[in-house]
Order: sequence, then C-alpha cells, then structure tokens
Amino acid sequence: MAPALAHKDSRQRRQNLQSLNITINEENFHTKVEEGKEALLQDCDTPVPKVLTGYRGELGNILLLLFLYILQGIPLGLAGSIPLILQTRNVSYTDQAFFSFVFWPFSLKLLWAPLVDAVYIKKFGRRKSWLVPTQYTLGFFMLYLSTKVDTLLGNDRPSPDVIALTVAFFIFEFLAATQDIAVDGWALTMLSRENVGYASTCNSVGQTAGYFMGNVLFLALESADFCNKYLRFTPQPRGIVTLADFMFFWGAVFLISTTIVALLKKEDQKGLQQGEETQNIKETYRLLFSIVQMPAVLSFCFLILTAKIGFSAADAVTGLKMVEQGVPKEHLALLAVPMVPVQILLPLLISKYTAGPQPLDVMYKAMPFRLLMGLEFAVLVWWTPKVAHEGGFPIYYYIVVLLSYALHQVTVYSMYVAIMAFNAKISDPLIGGTYMTLLNTVSNLGGNWPATAALWLVDPLTVKECVGAQDQSCGTAEASELCTRLSDNCITTLDGYYVESVVCVFLGFGWWFFLGPKFKKLQDEGPSSWKCRRSTSN
Repeated sequence: MAPALAHKDSRQRRQNLQSLNITINEENFHTKVEEGKEALLQDCDTPVPKVLTGYRGELGNILLLLFLYILQGIPLGLAGSIPLILQTRNVSYTDQAFFSFVFWPFSLKLLWAPLVDAVYIKKFGRRKSWLVPTQYTLGFFMLYLSTKVDTLLGNDRPSPDVIALTVAFFIFEFLAATQDIAVDGWALTMLSRENVGYASTCNSVGQTAGYFMGNVLFLALESADFCNKYLRFTPQPRGIVTLADFMFFWGAVFLISTTIVALLKKEDQKGLQQGEETQNIKETYRLLFSIVQMPAVLSFCFLILTAKIGFSAADAVTGLKMVEQGVPKEHLALLAVPMVPVQILLPLLISKYTAGPQPLDVMYKAMPFRLLMGLEFAVLVWWTPKVAHEGGFPIYYYIVVLLSYALHQVTVYSMYVAIMAFNAKISDPLIGGTYMTLLNTVSNLGGNWPATAALWLVDPLTVKECVGAQDQSCGTAEASELCTRLSDNCITTLDGYYVESVVCVFLGFGWWFFLGPKFKKLQDEGPSSWKCRRSTSN
C-alpha cells in the first residue's frame, strides 16, 4: 500500500499515490543538510556578519519557508488524488499507468536543477528569478485547469480524457518541482548558519501539510457521502467543494502570495558575494557524469534501480484495487491521518540502528518482511468484498487495514532510512549536495519505473470471460463493453493483480538472495571508491 505524500520522490515526492496516500520524501532531510554543509564549506574563509541568535530572530524567514513548502505540497496532493478519482470512474489500469508518469518530475529534477541554479537576474535575486515566475505560472495554470478539469475527468463525457489529464498534471508537477529547486536553494541563504537546519524541518512539515490539504482534506470535502454524514444536516448530491473549486481557490492563493513575495521580500545578495558562486552549467553536468562513471556508483545505481521491483504490485496497485472493490476513496485517505505520528517517530527509532558503519544491513533484514507484506495485501484485497455489507465496511475491517499499513510502514522506513544513511555516508563532502541529489534521484527512479510497469501489466495479466453471450470475449475494452451490452455479465476469472503480487514476491526474493549480498558488500568499499576526482583546470 504505497505512497503518495511525494515524495520528492517525492520527494517523490515522491512515489505516487496508489494506496493510503503517504509518500516518503527521499531527497529531503539529508540532501538539505549536505547542501548546507557544502555552501558553508565554500564560505568558511569569509567574514561572518552579525546575525540575530536563535530561531526567533529569523522567525519571519522560517515562516515564509514553511509557507512556500506548503504551497509546494498542494500540487503534489492534488495530483495524488487523481488516481483514486479515476478509479471510481472505471478507467483501465493501463490508463492509470500512463497517468503515473505525472509523478516522475520530482525524481528527474536533477536534469534541469543546474540550469535553475546558474541562470538568473542578479538585480531581482538568484532564487526569486525562478520562484516568482514559476509560482505565477502555477497560479494561472490552476485557474485555467479549474475551468477544464471537470471535462477532463469525464463529468460531461462518457469517460475521462486520461491523455489530456496526464499532460496537464505532468506540467503541473514539473512546475512544482522547479519551484522546489528554487525554494531549496533560497533556504540556504535566507537563513543564517545558526538556523539553516530549520530548512529541512520547514520542508518536511510544510510539504506534509500541503499534501494533506491537497489530498486528504480535498478528498473528504469532495465526497458527498462524507460531507452528508459528518458535516451536513441536510444531505446534498455533491460534496462541499469540487476539484474545480479547490484549484481555483489555490490558484488565487498562489497569485496573491507570489505578488507579496515579489514586492516585499528582498533576497539577500550577501550570500552570493560571500561564496555562493554560480557553478558553470557544463561543469555541473560533467561532474554528475563523472560521479556516475565510478564503478562503485554504477553498481549502486544498478542495484537500487532493481531493488524495489518486488514491492511494485503492493505499492502501486493495492489501494486502487481496494477502491475498485468498493472502499470509499475518502476513507482510505483519512486512514493516513493516524499514521502521521508513526511516520515521524519511525525514522528517529530506526536511525539508531543505521548510524553505524553497516546501515544496509537493516535494509537487507527488512526486505523479506516487506515482500511478505505484499502477499498480505493481496489477501486483504481478496477479503475486502467478503466483509462488505449494506454498501459499507465494518469498523474491524478498517482496523485490520490500518494495522497492516502500520506494519508495512515499519519495513518501508527501515529500508528508506538505511538507504539514506548509506547515501550520506558515501557522499563526497566537497560536493555533498550534488552527490546526494544524484543518489536520491536514482533511488526515487528505482521506485517510479516498477510502479508504472506494475500498473501497466494488470490489464494484460487479467483474464475475463463473457458469460451469457456466445462467441464474445472480454479481452479488450471494446469487447468488454459489447459483452456488457449483450449479457451484462463480463466476469473476471483471473485478476492480474494477484498474478503480479505472486510474481513480484518471487522476483523480490530472487533479488534478495542473489543480489542482496552484493548490495551489502558495497559497504565494504573504501572511501576512495566513492570520491570523485574533480578537474582542477578552469
């Protein structure tokens, strides 16, 4: 039961929302810390200006950062809600796979991040040069989408326009990822050395809050059943808000807040003068290429890109299958709420075991339990229609789902914290920000592509039979529609999700048995295996 709180994937962002709407931010804390260290290392020989001590002296800047990260979480949350809405409209899993490309920009932003860092208008500010136009574009784009999204979702047509939705939300997420690059960079100069650690806190809290509002809160307020049951005295045929209303409101918020930032917030140019030099774009890309060419890094990239194949069916498809079986999408979203304290505490507890010289041992030990949770999720989906009654589900069903998800999160975070600890351990401190971002980008892609593939394969692996109409099949969408018209009885005899679940577990244990020891062995590589040889020539 996978992610959705982007992660900066995502952050990924990441990992896309295909279950209980919680995503792990895989480029978040450690990358910020390393980038901060890198900037301060460059800056260590310059005079230190007197700054206000304590966070209270910079409370305004901290609150501004928090607000900017909240804005960033809104597009992530809205994009994460679309798969659940599409699932209630009976789109195919092939369509869901196509839409899942929406969640890739946060994992690929390293490709254009050097451009955002290097090109700017000095008088306006290095970060504002990108932040202001990007947020204006986001605001106007949300206002425009608010006029089209009902049509795209199929409210006035037979089915949703998945291609147009994917293009629109891919642009949406691309803009959010670009805003993220600008805000991350600004955080390092907006706050003093003493308080730069609050940047990661603002990122984590702000993005989580924004995602919650754009996903969980929106899905609850958009649901007529939820609003009629808990928020209204007189039932209405629709929820309190629609997606169009929600996008229009936040589009206006983006435009107003961006105008205030552009006019009233001056960017501190001292950071640029004191050492935050713009690195040559070609040099940055050359540096990334030289990192990837190192044998140890190449081995890491191959192994991490294949390590999550075994979890793809459970992470990408389980939540959608539960919605298909009748579980209200807003109930799944709300189950994420009690998990927030768990997700805050788990990294703190697990980090005690990953702080030593062998952090990947924790990942290796957690992996088989996470694989077995995939089978447990398949059983849970099979059990779901059997406990439904009177159009709803008993409380004990939701308790079982919540406990299953909590156990799953223990294994997820064990692997996540272990990988992040290893990435921090091997990163060359002289280029820590670039190095960490590259490693996290590869880690995020290792979750994205198997999820997309898993969604794509559900329909081809599913076997349906047309009962009551001779010489008819349900092999394609057109054939299924014809069978339904003729006999109203197109029965699934073999669900591709269950096939995938079993195959993924076998592939996952194969990776764990054959490649897992090689992954652990990377810990034995000496520091020189991970250090990048930088050119000293100008």
